[in-house]
Amino acid sequence: MSKTALIVIDLQNDYFEGGKFPLHQTDAAAANAARLLDAARRKGDLVVHVQHVSGEADAPFFAPGTVGAEIHATVAPKEGELKIIKQQINAFLGTDLKAKLDEASVDAVTIAGAMSHMCVDAATRAASDYGYSVTVIHDATATLDLEFNGEITPAEKVQTAMMSALAFGYAQVVSTDAYLAA
Repeated sequence: MSKTALIVIDLQNDYFEGGKFPLHQTDAAAANAARLLDAARRKGDLVVHVQHVSGEADAPFFAPGTVGAEIHATVAPKEGELKIIKQQINAFLGTDLKAKLDEASVDAVTIAGAMSHMCVDAATRAASDYGYSVTVIHDATATLDLEFNGEITPAEKVQTAMMSALAFGYAQVVSTDAYLAA
């Protein structure tokens, strides 16, 4: 029987309206992540909260010791739940995330959080490379408009590109409703 971990990545105050680096539709992503958390807690799945804390006090966002770096109340950890602090884009890099998953005999991970095109992408690819079965919940992730070479790509297009790339070779990508109904 498969043992699953829900990994909620970087849903922190700075990514919400009023924060230092708000994303597109973070509230909706967090609301869906909260639904996933409730289900994982009821099922007894391992719940992992990943929190990015910058290594620099003057960081543009997620500065250490700031309210912006705290995990948003919508998806706040409960006592006893695993919290991984990271300083890299990839939640596995420089942390004991893999060791904790292996210690709990996890073989499948479900990923939600932010940013879709950075930390969600990196963790998804790493988890797949490590041999975990990976599911990404597309409507429980958030991103933002990106600019390259003077061209702006709207957040909706960034999201579509990232989810289609992950679905192509790294993960099953589904909605919150489809995941919870399965």
